[in-house]
Amino acid sequence: MAVGLGNPGHQYEKTRHNVGADVVALLAERHGGHLRSGKELALEAEVRVDGKRLALAFPQTYMNESGRSVARLVRRFNVDDLSRRLVVVHDELDLPTGVVRVKEGGGLAGHNGLKSIKAWLRSDEFLRVRVGIGKPPGGKDGGVGHVLSVPTRAERAKLQDAVSTAADAVEVLLAEGVAVAQNQFNSRPANL
Repeated sequence: MAVGLGNPGHQYEKTRHNVGADVVALLAERHGGHLRSGKELALEAEVRVDGKRLALAFPQTYMNESGRSVARLVRRFNVDDLSRRLVVVHDELDLPTGVVRVKEGGGLAGHNGLKSIKAWLRSDEFLRVRVGIGKPPGGKDGGVGHVLSVPTRAERAKLQDAVSTAADAVEVLLAEGVAVAQNQFNSRPANL
């Protein structure tokens, strides 16, 4: 299962915080699916990627309550091994804009969506596809404004490429596993 984090509502659609949701929407489109309202507080789709079933979801809770939806999705889709079967795609302040990295478990880097998921699942051992949105110009104090704002034209181009790359990373995770995905995506230069 791949879950793309973001905030619901039209006012958040093109913001940096919603790149995870953009990745899931692209995956649905690539594989002939359509995200629709589901019972688990999420827009959902099921697609086939190289013959394997992939559940896709964009929680319709706000970012800091993502875990409510993800916990329901994990139960519904019988995700019994978080470290192999749950991929969370999210924005990452600690990566330069447009950089994509694959991560297995570990720290949450202050991301409220990830904190909520960890609290609801009682585990942080899920896979992540991190999409860099860069640090806020004013330092940590500008974090909320930065993630909820629309990127500049130059940043938008980088993020558009990153959304496609992150969708590729989810497909590689599904087909070949975390080691191959990390080798392929984490070795790319970060100086975009």
